[in-house]
Amino acid sequence: MEKQRVCDMTRGNEMSLLLRFSLPMLVGNIFQQFYNMVDSIIVGNYVGKNALAAVGMTGSLTFLFFALCNGFAMGAGVLMSQYFGMKNEKRVKDAIGNSAYLMLGMGVIVSLVSVLFSRPILELLNTPAAIFEDALLYTRIVCGGIISVVLYNGIAVMLQSLGDSKTPLVFLIIASILNVIGDLVFVLVFHMGVAGVALATILAQAISAFGCIIYAVKKNPYFKLTRENFKPDSVLIKRCLKLGIPFGAQGSLIAISCVALQGVINRFGEDVIAAYTATSRIEQLVQQPYNSLSMAVATFTGQNLGAGNVKRVQKGYRKASLLVLIFSVIMCALMYLFGNDFIRLFVNDAVVIEIGSRAVRITSLFYIALGMIYITRSVMNGAGDSVFAFISGLIEVVGRIGFSLILTAIPFFGYWAVWYTTGLTWLITAAVCMIRYAQGRWKGMVHTE
Repeated sequence: MEKQRVCDMTRGNEMSLLLRFSLPMLVGNIFQQFYNMVDSIIVGNYVGKNALAAVGMTGSLTFLFFALCNGFAMGAGVLMSQYFGMKNEKRVKDAIGNSAYLMLGMGVIVSLVSVLFSRPILELLNTPAAIFEDALLYTRIVCGGIISVVLYNGIAVMLQSLGDSKTPLVFLIIASILNVIGDLVFVLVFHMGVAGVALATILAQAISAFGCIIYAVKKNPYFKLTRENFKPDSVLIKRCLKLGIPFGAQGSLIAISCVALQGVINRFGEDVIAAYTATSRIEQLVQQPYNSLSMAVATFTGQNLGAGNVKRVQKGYRKASLLVLIFSVIMCALMYLFGNDFIRLFVNDAVVIEIGSRAVRITSLFYIALGMIYITRSVMNGAGDSVFAFISGLIEVVGRIGFSLILTAIPFFGYWAVWYTTGLTWLITAAVCMIRYAQGRWKGMVHTE
């Protein structure tokens, strides 16, 4: 077989493999967050704080719709990494071919539903009148282009499950550059406001998706499929559904909890919404090392369980935990030292800066818990523990809704309850994830057919 752009994680030093695999993804994720931040920076500084609030408050809503689609890509990725660990090339290819039907079908359905129901959902969230129309326009444009997000995320997850974290990086960098150019042209030249920001994002994602697909088909031997690989396989489709539905539910439940929290935030007015938008953008950037490491852990887990090496998975988990601890302490210190400067990147309103800088200091105290959620959940996901995927998503719903109701009812907290809710939700979710890991049920969850 020709040279493969894949990585066998069943051999070699665990720490070295995790870092080597996660670093390209980290660069890619930072670029992805970079163009999300550019959206906010351009809107906040050149359109206004209300436009920033409108773009920001739709984040959890669009994430809800994206998560519904991405679960199937995650399910296919788990199967592919396990088959790869078993050295079963045919089943890897069959998984690629069969999962394509599920992801494309789900993408079309979710796109239609999200566009049709975005208005009533925004009304349920008590979206302030001053930002409602901008929020609606942004949501409809972004959700209308969900299929491009599905295509890119699907191909990226598949490549990553085979150990290729570099190809998605290249196309993310291209997309990031195109997105920045699009923002500048549509907003500063054509004065399209939030519509221009949304359009630039979707076009960049579409270019990234098609470029990644074309490259994978030409360069990665596992993507050189025949008609036989696209033949519907009831066993594979059932397994993709069995894994994909809970994974999609996990992401959707997390998104629902964020949407519910956004409804609470909206009651405090435009300044708090804008501050929450800025702090969310910062936290999204902080989460990228955790996210990249978690994808490495998921692939590492899937391949090594496929090879029957449970102890190697445990060693990898311990080393990933050490990386989480080091990074969390560093980022907490940075938030306390430079919180004001970080918020000032997004908005020049003094009130918003004051709220946002204190808010990031609150949530930074819980970064360790956040990191442990990522890597522990990834061991479960890599093993195919689909039941816990649903459970952990449900915990976040209960945490965000429960803490927000309790804390906002206490006058002492006021709108700071929003950020304490986020931190405490991370804390209880991390605790439950680690308990599940310690129970060890994930050790025997490998598909062998």
